[in-house]
Amino acid sequence: MAVGKAVWGIDIGQSALKALKCRMHEDGFWMVAEAFDFIEYPNPLNQAGAGSEGLIKDALREFLSRNDIRNDAISISVPGQAGLARFFKAPPVEAKRIADIVKYEAKQQIPFPLEDVIWDYQPMPGAHEEEGISLETEIGIFAMKRDQIFRSLQPYLDTGIDVDIVQLTPISLYNFVANDQLTINPLKEEYDPANQPNSYVIVSMGTETTDLVITNGFRVWQRSLPIGGNHFTKQLTKELKLTFAKAEHLKRHASEAENAKLVFQAMRPVFNDLVTEIQRSIGFFQTLDRKAKISRIIPIGNGMKLPGLVPYLGKNLGYDVVELDGYQKLTGTDVTSAPSFRENMLSFATCYGLCLQGLKKSALRTNLLPQEILIDRIVRQKKPWAVAAVASLLLACALNFGFHWQAYNSAHIPEFDDALRRVSTVQSTSQSYQSTDSQLMTEKENLEMIGRYVVGNEENRRLWPELMKAITAALPTDPDLAPGRVSEKPIDQRPDLQVESIESQYFPDLSMWYTDAVKTKYAVTLENRKVILRRLEEGEAASPEIDENLAEEAATEDAASGGTPAVEEVAGSTAGTAAAEEAEVDLTEIEGEADPEDELAGPAAEESGWVVQITGYHFHNSPAARENMGAQYVRNTLIDQLDRGSVELINENNEAEVVSMKELGISHPIIAMDEVPRTVQIPNPKYDPPALGSGMSDEYGGGYTINPEEPIDPSKIEPPTIQAKVYRFTVQFCWRESPLSKREEMRRAAELAEAEEKAANAEMENF
Repeated sequence: MAVGKAVWGIDIGQSALKALKCRMHEDGFWMVAEAFDFIEYPNPLNQAGAGSEGLIKDALREFLSRNDIRNDAISISVPGQAGLARFFKAPPVEAKRIADIVKYEAKQQIPFPLEDVIWDYQPMPGAHEEEGISLETEIGIFAMKRDQIFRSLQPYLDTGIDVDIVQLTPISLYNFVANDQLTINPLKEEYDPANQPNSYVIVSMGTETTDLVITNGFRVWQRSLPIGGNHFTKQLTKELKLTFAKAEHLKRHASEAENAKLVFQAMRPVFNDLVTEIQRSIGFFQTLDRKAKISRIIPIGNGMKLPGLVPYLGKNLGYDVVELDGYQKLTGTDVTSAPSFRENMLSFATCYGLCLQGLKKSALRTNLLPQEILIDRIVRQKKPWAVAAVASLLLACALNFGFHWQAYNSAHIPEFDDALRRVSTVQSTSQSYQSTDSQLMTEKENLEMIGRYVVGNEENRRLWPELMKAITAALPTDPDLAPGRVSEKPIDQRPDLQVESIESQYFPDLSMWYTDAVKTKYAVTLENRKVILRRLEEGEAASPEIDENLAEEAATEDAASGGTPAVEEVAGSTAGTAAAEEAEVDLTEIEGEADPEDELAGPAAEESGWVVQITGYHFHNSPAARENMGAQYVRNTLIDQLDRGSVELINENNEAEVVSMKELGISHPIIAMDEVPRTVQIPNPKYDPPALGSGMSDEYGGGYTINPEEPIDPSKIEPPTIQAKVYRFTVQFCWRESPLSKREEMRRAAELAEAEEKAANAEMENF
């Protein structure tokens, strides 16, 4: 006994419309055929040209006139050559992540933008999961261009047939074979790639093309061959000089012809072409899956009724060719025993597969029906209910209004109207005043909030001045020079740095700044810190002073050379730059020795702050400075002070206190960029230009007055420029805002921890 909803499987071919109506038997095994239809067109669609759509509509109207499809689901097929099928093996992943992987693969496999196609996917049968992980899962992606889908659906839309499922013809054939012909059940068994079941080759010949499907139930491969039944007819018209209609009649009754041998001889080239295409396709498939074992060929389609074709395929392909004598799991004798069904049985395999999918018994259930059509249908189905609901609501509102009006009319006193109007006027005026008052109160609260911000944001106003003061304190100064005085020392021996600019940039994540290159530069800073600390332990200065002996020798040499020191520069040299020492740093060794929480680890991930950049130069490149020149001088002064120095600031009690750079939030100072020290000409402040009128000029353009009684001393002549080596640098460091309250809180926490540690140590000593 059949139960449940019925499904119509409709296959529109090139020469006829085939339809089969089925319902599942109550035992869930058999499929019961309740009706069928076979409507042949007056002319094949490929000969109708622009009128093919009209032939399809006429056939659908005739189908509707013969059959009642109300309350039945509709599954239709679309040609395989118009669609696309791709298969890929997914990596072992969680089952819930399969959809993300498929979407990525769809973009790679489908040669069109995804918005231009209708596509669906499904894991192939036989896949298995272990603890939620999908293993050995092969996934099929099926797609068709959107405009072709709507072109195929248009005849159904025009004739008022609501389609529920759209499936590719080769996939419908696979569903038919997997359910009706295979000895295994792919829906209930697991797939073993090393021991595959036998594969069947389905050769479905149509009017213009032949669909070739190879499957073992768990895997499917399909191809469309460019040979169909019409090619035999065209060959007859060519060889025997017949009209197409006479050639078609002769082809269908070839065995009854007066000279059957001549007819078959004329069609022999097409026989050979078909065999060649099938052999080539099977050979290509076996290169893709070398473990596949093909056991039989199943020919279907009315084109296979051509006399002698099936035996010819069996003889030349070398496989068993099994002719269908019926469908094994299809019952319903009113249909299966009908002469028209028996005569065209081979052409109903696609309809069989469509019915299986509509009844949810198929192995593959992908659906290429556009979502917009489905949504439009749902809205259309709900529309009568929505109209009824709105009408009921309007009726209820009308009844409610009628009852209220009746009650109002019975209690209404006209004399009260004037008083009520005056009350409304007063109420409106009151509401206007309240609205104005509320607006003024909002403005007042905004002004108070701004005032509180201005008064209460003192800490934040101090941050940048404190930072500027810290940078100023980190710059080197001459202890022997009174404030406001200019040093008399040679310019290349003065302990100072010239700052050209200070810039800053906010980083929500400081680790984006702290790259491996920056880490290497900071490793040099840490190594230099160790050298400075050893120097301080030995009683030396952090920045070694000028060697007086070497300075005197340099001055003597300058005088001997006429005040123009010889400066040697080597092209391509990195001497005196930060790169010279960075090249010697082995970051892997330093990281191997460092604690993971060491300073070299850098700012934590997602830690925000500022990167401050100082650009400047210095002339402290005298030979008397020994190695304390170029980049090393910047490290021994500015970098060292930013790293471990301190600055005097005002605390919350308005008292001066010493704050370390680390407490201020400064860390990781590096020389980010620099240049090789190079010789430049700078203006000589002692140069006195010659007076106009009498006098002579020296080789530098300097002037002096001629006194015949006094000889000229060349050593006293000042040139207009001085030669010196300049080193340009860019220093960067991290700065995390550390307001006064935060520093005080951290200091109190440190004092409390120190007190607790002392108490614990005292308790241990007493114990």
